[in-house]
Amino acid sequence: MDLNGGLGGHGGRTRTALVIGGGVAGPVTALALRRAGIAATVYEAYPTAADGVGAWLGLAPNGLAALATVGADAAVRAVGEPVPGMVMADGAGNHFTRFDGFPELPPTMTMPRDRLFRALADHAAGEGIRFEYGKRLVDAKESPEGVTAHFADGTSATADLLIGADGIRSTVRTVIDPQAPAPEYGGVLSFGGYAAADCGIDAEVEVEPGTMYFAFGRAFMGYWRGADGRLIWFAGLPTDTPPSQDELARVPTTQWMSRLRDLYAGHVPGELLLRHTDPDTLMVVGQMEQMPSVPHWHRGRMVLVGDAVHAPSSSSGQGASLAMESAVELARCLRDLPTHREAFAAYEALRRPRVEAIGQNAAAVNKVKAGKSVAPAPAIGAPEEMFRALHFHRIAWEETVTTGGRRRAAGEQRRVRGARCRRQR
Repeated sequence: MDLNGGLGGHGGRTRTALVIGGGVAGPVTALALRRAGIAATVYEAYPTAADGVGAWLGLAPNGLAALATVGADAAVRAVGEPVPGMVMADGAGNHFTRFDGFPELPPTMTMPRDRLFRALADHAAGEGIRFEYGKRLVDAKESPEGVTAHFADGTSATADLLIGADGIRSTVRTVIDPQAPAPEYGGVLSFGGYAAADCGIDAEVEVEPGTMYFAFGRAFMGYWRGADGRLIWFAGLPTDTPPSQDELARVPTTQWMSRLRDLYAGHVPGELLLRHTDPDTLMVVGQMEQMPSVPHWHRGRMVLVGDAVHAPSSSSGQGASLAMESAVELARCLRDLPTHREAFAAYEALRRPRVEAIGQNAAAVNKVKAGKSVAPAPAIGAPEEMFRALHFHRIAWEETVTTGGRRRAAGEQRRVRGARCRRQR
């Protein structure tokens, strides 16, 4: 079957959709589809909403704007902590670049990933979106009338379309294209944790409320002060031979903590933060990964959204926000164009340039964190230039999708890449 053609266009307007994955992209996609007049059900592999899954993440103003389009922004703000400021520093405690956000935009929000999952799922359910848990997709088959998802428990479901929002290890991606690329390792194992509020950090560096600090040097560490006063930090352990997730889990947290403390000896304030972190609270996040360019975003009645097709590494600070943008854009294209074939093509044309440019920028930062770059820190120019194309981006829900969207998408790619080039001069 043609990977970019399939059964596109047969059967007229879309009325129903199966959304595979109940993390970030899934509920937002279902809400956006509902607003576009398409009934969607979310099928999640976990037996319940993914409580306790994942570490902290940030939602940038562009992501919050996408949530506002589907009416979910207030629910998410309620579980987050505003962190509008950013400071770039070195491992000796010196600050060299500061950005306090754009005054006309809301601040970036931080929250544990599982808190975001729960807020989105609860809000979507409250809006009438149906969730089916314990539904791990194993295959999908198309017919002239629709597409049927087959689950590991022996059940199945059929609708006009199937949308893969099932994350970086997407099953839908390999159903669409068995030769689809897998996630790429970014050279770093990621960890996170909490240091006590009274750990003495103020004697080493200034930590202002509402500001996130990025300290590069022999090793990278990010940190900020949480609403409860504790210091929340995230760090990386560079390695060329990463263990699998199962192997990671078998290593005692005390052993990981010992390795991190050795690596960050002399780092300001990393050494202090790690010394005041209880190994039992260490978050072993695992391999920092990203998706390379995915050749086929859709086939027939199936399409990908979010991390399933464009997961940048966590260095971007944009993963969840981009997933939300794409969810809204996909629904907008399905609303405005006469067939799903045309809608999927327009969606890809509008989204691919932006998400791939952001992913490439993050990959360059990964090299610094992994010790694979000549420079000890990313070259940073004016933060306002760096963040403008990211934070001001909006999905024009009130506008009708036209073929001119391809030209606008190309312009977006040039703006994002231009900001990167100015940073690297």
